[in-house]
Amino acid sequence: MSALSLKQANNIIESALAHAHEVGIKPLAVVVLDASGNIIAAQREDNASMFRLDIALGKAWGAAAMGCSSRALGLRAKDNPAFFTTLAATAKGRFLPQTGAVLIKGEDGAILGAVGASGGTGDEDEACCLKGVEATGLLSNAA
Repeated sequence: MSALSLKQANNIIESALAHAHEVGIKPLAVVVLDASGNIIAAQREDNASMFRLDIALGKAWGAAAMGCSSRALGLRAKDNPAFFTTLAATAKGRFLPQTGAVLIKGEDGAILGAVGASGGTGDEDEACCLKGVEATGLLSNAA
């Protein structure tokens, strides 16, 4: 598989939101990007704050750009804050190294894109992303 389809992206979002509802997470925004950081699909639930899409996008964009989860980026940022501040500035606000986004990988391990969520805690957002990717039959990496 070389590209993430709109159908897969929508399924990731629907499954992520379904998980959020099951466990009682506040209204979310979920964004799915291709491997180049382009938006394939995005949704913001009713009553999710106006920043949620931007935050979910920033988390997913950082994961796609750096080839790892946003959790891993956040951990790296603690050890090298000046570099990550420069990355954020260079990315013109699209880069957010906070837990809540994971990579989307094909069966061969190739990175197809990333999914980010915002609305719950970082751990809750990440869990929703993971559930979405798993429900779609694709692979991910949280750490």
